Amino acid sequence: MPYVAVSALSHPGMLRERNEDSLVVGPWTLCATVTENPQALVFPLGTPLVVAVADGLGGHPHGEVASALVVRRLAMVGPVLAGEDDVSDALIDCNRAVHEAAGGDEESELTAMGTTVAGVVVRSDSLLAFNVGDSKVLALSGDGMRQLSVDDSPPLEPGRRTTSLVTQCLGGSTGRHAISPHVTAVPLTPGDRYLICTDGLTDPVPPDVPAKVMREHDDGRAAFELWKAAMEAGGPDNITLALVRVAED
Repeated sequence: MPYVAVSALSHPGMLRERNEDSLVVGPWTLCATVTENPQALVFPLGTPLVVAVADGLGGHPHGEVASALVVRRLAMVGPVLAGEDDVSDALIDCNRAVHEAAGGDEESELTAMGTTVAGVVVRSDSLLAFNVGDSKVLALSGDGMRQLSVDDSPPLEPGRRTTSLVTQCLGGSTGRHAISPHVTAVPLTPGDRYLICTDGLTDPVPPDVPAKVMREHDDGRAAFELWKAAMEAGGPDNITLALVRVAED
């Protein structure tokens, strides 16, 4: 029977006092926790399965509240995310929910809290990649690594590879704002592997490393080695990642 295997972890990194990232895999969520050892989950291929990370905005209050709210809502609606419009509507609803939870009172401790989100919905014959912000969805196949998500970030200055700024996110402002989620459908090929991660991995780790690690190791070991690479690069931010693989038996 075809199945979906997921290996995931979330860690605060070396410099941050707390973990503001959250993670959802099907009905399972991981919020504001520390998991140095990858968690492994297996699901039958068929019912839509959502796997996503949410990165609470640094410099804003209570990013962990915003990211946890988003992954818990995605966990609830995941099985009915059958098409691109369903995913887009779910992310728009998440944006509205974050704004409502933050409240319109500037004295609220949750005012302007926000989060990015990126993930996939695995269907029986295809995969929907989605994001708002700069968290990433990467696909590894025989042709190499390619990015399925679209970075919501301003143009980079010469000599810079990353930026801490985002041009859209869920919440993140005192007034409610509209978002335009990125949702892309791609064919599902058994053997392809997908990496969903926050910028705590992709910012400090050179772009050629994830593909190399994923080719050399199985899912659980690869997740650990990717976390280790981010830590050895200084671990400047929270690190959350999920490796997704579809197999025929």
